[in-house]
Amino acid sequence: MNEITEDLKKDSTRTYEMIKLGVQVSIPIALGYIPVALTFGILAKQAGMSILELTMMSAFVYAGASQFMGANMIIHSASAIEIIVATFVLNFRHFIMSLSFMNQVQTNIGTKGRVSLGLGLTDESFAVSALHIDKADNKKGYIFFMTVILTAYLTWVLGSFLGGVLGDIIPEHLSNSMGIALYALFIGLLVPSIKKDIKVIIIVILAMAVNYIASQYMSEGWAIVLGTLIGGLSGVVLFKEEK
Repeated sequence: MNEITEDLKKDSTRTYEMIKLGVQVSIPIALGYIPVALTFGILAKQAGMSILELTMMSAFVYAGASQFMGANMIIHSASAIEIIVATFVLNFRHFIMSLSFMNQVQTNIGTKGRVSLGLGLTDESFAVSALHIDKADNKKGYIFFMTVILTAYLTWVLGSFLGGVLGDIIPEHLSNSMGIALYALFIGLLVPSIKKDIKVIIIVILAMAVNYIASQYMSEGWAIVLGTLIGGLSGVVLFKEEK
C-alpha cells in the first residue's frame, strides 16, 4: 500500500511539473496573443459580428490570420463559400505542421493523443513545442504539450471575447481606425521573411498583382482566393530545391 501511495505521489508530482513548465513556456505566446486577439474582437465587431459569433469563430476556427481575413471579407460582403475556401487555403499549412508534429511526438503518446494535440496547434505553439520536443520522451510529456496548446487557445478565445466587449465601449472613430491592424499584422509577418530571402517579395508582388487583376473581373472574395493560390504555388516553384 505504501508503495502504491508513493507511486501516486510521484505521478502527481510529474504531472504538476509538466503543467508548470507548460504554462511557463507558453507565457510569451499568451502575451503576444492578447493584443492581437483584442484587435480581432474589435474588428469583428466592426464587421457586424455579435460577441457570441466572434467568440465562437475564435473557438472553432482558431487561426489568427484567417480570422482577420475573414472579418475583412465580411466587411467587403464576401459570400460564405468564398470565406470558407480562402480560410482553407490560408490554413493548409496546418496539415503539414500537424503531421510533422505528430511524427515527432510518437514516444509515449498514443495516436488519439497525437491527433488531439495536432488539432490545437498554431504557428506559435508548434514553434514552442518543437523547441521542447524532448518532452515527448517523458511519461507525462502529453500533459506538457497539452498545457502549451490549451494556454494559447484559451488566451486567444478570451482575448477575442474581450475585444468584442471593447468594441461596444470604445468610440466608433477609434474602432474604425483599428482596421489598420490587419495590414500591420501581415506586414509584421512579411518583413522578417523578406529579409531572409528576396524570393518572398517576388511571391508577394505576384499574389498582389493576381488579386488586383482578378478583382476587376470577379468578386473580392474569389480574387483573394485566387491570389492566395497563385502565391502559394509560386512559392512551391521558387523554393522547390530547398529543404
